[in-house]
Amino acid sequence: MKKTLLAALAVAAFTGHALADDIDTVRAFYSDILTDPAGTTSERYYELFSPDVVSIPTPPGGEGAQGMLNTIAFLGQVVPDLTWEPQEIIDLGDGRFVVRSLFRGTPVGPFFGVDPATGKSFEAMSIDIVTVEDGRITLTYHLEDWTGAIAQLTAE
Repeated sequence: MKKTLLAALAVAAFTGHALADDIDTVRAFYSDILTDPAGTTSERYYELFSPDVVSIPTPPGGEGAQGMLNTIAFLGQVVPDLTWEPQEIIDLGDGRFVVRSLFRGTPVGPFFGVDPATGKSFEAMSIDIVTVEDGRITLTYHLEDWTGAIAQLTAE
């Protein structure tokens, strides 16, 4: 009877809520990958992401894990001081999270049609829905305010 009760309590505690490791994986995506993308290694990337990760919309670097790595490498070269700070993480359960973030940086080269680099910085918002399965990110829907960032870089 005690074992059954303990098992039921354990299941109830985790039903609808992600494991601590899942939210740690999401936080590491922002702190270890999106902040300081120039320092991102493929080893660290694959600790956090499934090789079959799906990113919607498709990043400029292409589909799948390699496309995301290509995009992260581009960001690291062009915006070496990029930081990406979650402001709020909402646990939807079943390994899904909504993340509202601020991202900021100063491009040092051509960036989304802004050429040459203006020396100006930007700060903008992003909203992501991230799915974690077996400790790795498998799906991410993301929307970044790149238009707002570009407007800040080109403002007189």
